Amino acid sequence: MASPDRPQVPTAHGPVAFEGLPRALRNVAYSAARHPGAGTPECPSYPAGPPAAGPAPPPDLTGGANCQRYAYAVLGHFGLRVPPPRSAGLWADRAATRPAAPPGPLDPVPFDAGPVPARPAGYGAHVGVHLGPDRVLHLCREAGRPVVWTCADFAVRPRYARLLGAKRVVAGDGRTR
Repeated sequence: MASPDRPQVPTAHGPVAFEGLPRALRNVAYSAARHPGAGTPECPSYPAGPPAAGPAPPPDLTGGANCQRYAYAVLGHFGLRVPPPRSAGLWADRAATRPAAPPGPLDPVPFDAGPVPARPAGYGAHVGVHLGPDRVLHLCREAGRPVVWTCADFAVRPRYARLLGAKRVVAGDGRTR
C-alpha cells in the first residue's frame, strides 16, 4: 500500500515504469562532476547523519547528475532514503542497504569492469535502479539522459560487463522493504 508521503513502488516494468516518473527524473543530463559528496557550488552535499523521517526533499538535478546521484534521486522519489555514498561505499554498506538476490523493483544495482587490484569491491562502479525483470534505469555519459537497459545492454560494454549484485534499501526500523 502506498503512503501519502511517497508514490507506490512501480508494478509496471522497464520503459513503462520510467514513463511513470515525474518529468524532472526523466529529463536529467549526465554530469560526472555532479556526484554524491561533491562540494558547493557544483553539487550541494546531502546532510550528514541518518536519513530523516518522511519524504526526501526533491533533489536539484537541474545541473545534471552522475549515475549515483541520479539513482539516489529516483529512490528518494519513492521514499527510499539512503545515505549518498559513492559506489564502493554503497556496495560495502550494511546499515542502509542489504544484499538482495534476486533483485527486486527499486533495488540499486552496481555494474563494473571487474576487480581492480588495491581497490575495494565496487570502486568506480556504475549504479542503476532495477525496474523489473531484466530492466535497469540508469544515467550514463554514453546515453546522456536516463535510459532503461537490459542486462545484455550492460554486458556488451566492457566498463559495465559485471553485475556486482543488488542492494535492498532498509527501512528506518531496520527491516527491508
